Amino acid sequence: MVFCAGLVGVFALVVCADLTGSFALFGVVPMLMMSLPARPAVVVAVLVNLLPPVAWWLRPGAGDPPTAAVLASLLGVALSALLGLWIKRVVRQNREHAELIEELQRNRAQVARLSHQAGIAAERERLAREIHDTLAQSLTSIIGLVQAAEAEVADAPGLDGSRRHLALAGRVARDSLAEARAFVAGRAPAPLEQSSPARAVRRQAEGLTAQTGVPVRFAVEGAEGPLPMQVGVVLLRAAQESLANVRKHAAAGRVEVTLRYGAGRVGLVVRDDGAGFAPGEAGDDAADGRSAGGFGLAGLRARVAECGGVMTVVSRPGEGTVVEVHLPVRGVAAGAGAGADDDV
Repeated sequence: MVFCAGLVGVFALVVCADLTGSFALFGVVPMLMMSLPARPAVVVAVLVNLLPPVAWWLRPGAGDPPTAAVLASLLGVALSALLGLWIKRVVRQNREHAELIEELQRNRAQVARLSHQAGIAAERERLAREIHDTLAQSLTSIIGLVQAAEAEVADAPGLDGSRRHLALAGRVARDSLAEARAFVAGRAPAPLEQSSPARAVRRQAEGLTAQTGVPVRFAVEGAEGPLPMQVGVVLLRAAQESLANVRKHAAAGRVEVTLRYGAGRVGLVVRDDGAGFAPGEAGDDAADGRSAGGFGLAGLRARVAECGGVMTVVSRPGEGTVVEVHLPVRGVAAGAGAGADDDV
């Protein structure tokens, strides 16, 4: 409004000073049309076109303006109205085209997202079928064989160790079957379905002690709080992979597992006093030198990176190994003190 008022005022001064300034109408009218809504723009454009005849009449002794000037003003009024309507239509069409382009871009992004999700769902369904037809069936057979072996040695004297090992094998097979079925059903991992990440990690530590007899010190530092499912899954997989490496390769005498809750972050530290290794000599597979031929810590590192976290592995021959995983988490407050600290 200020711009339009100033423009009209300047044009009026120019016309009053010299009527030849009325030629500026070809620039003044389009600017008014683009700066004001349709109806006010047409009204102001008509008034501006009438300024030259009015200025002529206001001059002392000027007499009546020439007929050509009056006709030119009337023609300017009509052309201004038509020009204004045309400009407004072009502006409206441009705005509509911009909105259509934005909507098209949003639709394309949505289609790309839905296609990505559909691809993920199809791949997940394929993997679920494969797991159901292979691993789940094999684990079911293993459980049946273990139960049969347990029945045969149930009353045999001097086979307490064998019975214990069979019980552990059956438990591990049942847990693995539950995990496979949870994946097929698209649910959270079985250890996390009805418990917290801390309890799930503790059960992994207890499982290592039960299978190998190696004492595991489990501790929770900070105030335990709820975690997003993705973060809980990564913590559980980190504990599973690290403790599996300890069981298979470390020959450790003691293991420490620490779950740390902090402000906006959570971490897991698995430390053993085993044989250790030289990471630089281990090759690129699994990045830890212990999981040759398997997914190993390389896959775990990828999981951690997907969550925006950091994973480090520190080890030397004869000096044990430390695996640390740190994940960012929103809404986790730092605790005032340490939590549980137990040997399992």
